[in-house]
Amino acid sequence: MKVRRSIKGGRLTMDSHLKEVWRNPAGQDILKKVCLQMNVPAGVIVKGPLGNLTLRNLDKLTRGKLSKGFFDAFLSILNENWEKPIVQGRDTAEKGEGEKAAAPWWKTAVFYQIYPRSFCDSNRDGIGDLPGIISKLDYLKDLGVDALWLSPVYDSPNDDNGYDIRDYQNIMEEFGKLEDMERFISEVHKRGMRLIMDLVINHTSDEHKWFKEALKNEDSPYRDFYFFKKGKERPNNWTSFFEGSAWRYFEEDLWALHLFSSKQMDLNWDNEALRSQVISMIRWWLEKGVDGFRMDVINYISKREGLPNGDETIGQMMGYTGIEHYFYGPKLHQYLHQIRMEAFAPFDAFSVGETPGIGMEMAKKLTARSRQELDLIFNFDHLETPGHTRYDNYRYDLNYLKRYMIDWMENYGPQCHMSLFWDNHDNPRMISKVDPEGLYRFKLAKMLMLVQLTLKGTPFLYQGQEIGMCNQNFTSIEQLRDIEAKNRYEKLCETMTAEEAFLNVLSGTRDHARVPMQWEDGAFGGFTKGDSAWMEGDGDYWNCNVEGQWEDDNSVLQFTRRLLALRREYPLFGLGRFRATNQSRKNLFTYYRYDKDTVFYVECNLGQKPLYVGKRPGNFILITSSYCQESVEKMLKPYEANLYRVVR
Repeated sequence: MKVRRSIKGGRLTMDSHLKEVWRNPAGQDILKKVCLQMNVPAGVIVKGPLGNLTLRNLDKLTRGKLSKGFFDAFLSILNENWEKPIVQGRDTAEKGEGEKAAAPWWKTAVFYQIYPRSFCDSNRDGIGDLPGIISKLDYLKDLGVDALWLSPVYDSPNDDNGYDIRDYQNIMEEFGKLEDMERFISEVHKRGMRLIMDLVINHTSDEHKWFKEALKNEDSPYRDFYFFKKGKERPNNWTSFFEGSAWRYFEEDLWALHLFSSKQMDLNWDNEALRSQVISMIRWWLEKGVDGFRMDVINYISKREGLPNGDETIGQMMGYTGIEHYFYGPKLHQYLHQIRMEAFAPFDAFSVGETPGIGMEMAKKLTARSRQELDLIFNFDHLETPGHTRYDNYRYDLNYLKRYMIDWMENYGPQCHMSLFWDNHDNPRMISKVDPEGLYRFKLAKMLMLVQLTLKGTPFLYQGQEIGMCNQNFTSIEQLRDIEAKNRYEKLCETMTAEEAFLNVLSGTRDHARVPMQWEDGAFGGFTKGDSAWMEGDGDYWNCNVEGQWEDDNSVLQFTRRLLALRREYPLFGLGRFRATNQSRKNLFTYYRYDKDTVFYVECNLGQKPLYVGKRPGNFILITSSYCQESVEKMLKPYEANLYRVVR
């Protein structure tokens, strides 16, 4: 059947077919997510009769369950991004040896994220600080990482652990002084490592001088740096990621927008003067020697003009009302390109964007070299299996991770480069999602580490991951410091018991990853020599710490060191080709990594039961294994992971 074209000047309408929607980058990503949640192969839209269905007929088939507002918002997003997907083919290697030689440093680097409040306390006040981090730089160098990502250390009232910035050009007193930061930058570079900082520019603290001046003076030029609206009623129905309305009421019928905490006020990026101020601040840090930035929720900076109401149907589906008006806003690409050309490019600085909700095709537009926007993005779709959220109590199936990674390895294309991460400061530990009981904790930690460090892309390790830190056994809401979790708890208590609410919050609280780093088997895990810590874990440091694992050749830590050394020796892990095998075998993840000179082979058992794999070829030499030695009798042990080199 021939599909009638219904795109005029690049615009899609209710008479457009799903096949036509698929040709739009945003449309393809959205349809993929819908198919994923429905457990339907996305290919049916392209190859099957469903692709000939128009949006109007889809509306009829769903009997109005998808509201007019849903389709209006859907079409707005598509028509703001009507270009065809970036076609890059399935070649996943850098083009040519000349390109490999010229590849930027971050393509073969391994990053290590530091959460400063929980890394190392030098002055016994129970809070991590910059001098404490400096004292551990030799450890990080010996570990083998190439670059550090430092979570916010800017001056902040600390409502959301530093992500509410009061002064971008000063340091939070608890962490030290600006001189400490300058010394930190210098000491990192002395050891041949690089440093990126967190860049939080979707919002500021309500205590930032811009906001304070804007609030007290209606005629201030800073008034338009934020989203202020006057009236007795809330300006729209948008909700906050931290529960409740996204609007904070001030006196005299004045409202201000905050997508996160009520003290994190959203910036208006449509204001040219605001963009100029932010770019000047970025350059100020780059001039001090910072090598780049991780850009916090950067895809939220462009909001749709007029801030229209969010569609209630989309709000119920996504959990946040209004998100369709800013998760991929109309001027996002324009603003990112401006930041790149005016701030990053003159310093050859690196950028990685935190981009919730962005799929592969939209990611290509954000990261393709030719577009000059971001170098990498963090996509979060692999952190939960289909149909689940961070707050669901369930067992993660690694077969989904396998399918996800193969898809991105094969289809992201040579113009783009992937970030590889399992843990960060905003999510519970991956090993606890997969193995909640901890029966195979350290074997699983090794297996996940081997996969992360042998796939194509740039790995980002999170503090404690190198020793297999896991989720904590918090027993009460009073132990938590996470404002998102505490707000969620209060909201849930309106409809369920306190015990039920706490169990829900416990599954997804960010505090699992924010407990102090476990350096030794002693009080507070050696994080502080003081009498208390800003947040305490559950005493797991006796079973899992750096000091003990440094002396154990079979530990997760030493396994990680060996893999990092191997990755540095062979750039092909960052740049070379990828070929998956045994794609249909459940619980078996196998693939080749290779260039014209060298071939490696990875095999992993993704489950807790022994797995038959058959006879391995005789020209495979075992390089390293998550067990002391590779399995025999053609079987893989639970979570066994082996790396071989192929001898030709």
